[in-house]
Amino acid sequence: MRAPSLLVKDIAVHTAVTALPTDTISECAKRMHAEHVGCLVVVEKTDGIEFPIGMLTDRDIAIEVVAFGLDPNALTAGDVMSEKPAVVEEDDDVLDVLARMRERGARRLPVTGLEGGLAGVIALDNLLEALAEQLDGVIGVLKAQQTRELRTRP
Repeated sequence: MRAPSLLVKDIAVHTAVTALPTDTISECAKRMHAEHVGCLVVVEKTDGIEFPIGMLTDRDIAIEVVAFGLDPNALTAGDVMSEKPAVVEEDDDVLDVLARMRERGARRLPVTGLEGGLAGVIALDNLLEALAEQLDGVIGVLKAQQTRELRTRP
């Protein structure tokens, strides 16, 4: 019997910290600090639904703004973000997510739900934690089998 698949919706963070493309880099950095996150999902709002259009990471800010001595109050999230981010859907399997992360070289991906609206974020950390729990279950099975063998041997 195969174990049920781990789905994105079971392990994703369902409250994504967002920015608008017009938010200054300074505002974005302050939001990252206040929320203790390393990335913001840049969104456009249409009919009350937030659609992911980019990702802005702390690394983007360091490499694209700070490294060149640019003014973080003069640049916006839209100027610095990675456009057209790879996204995953809530019902995707974690193995599909790992493949998408590998393809894009991304550690964090926006999660979309109904109508393509933003439903959260999934990070490599979330995946590793879930997979570690699965591996712990496998180790438990192995230990139980070894214990049973020891009891049945003379």
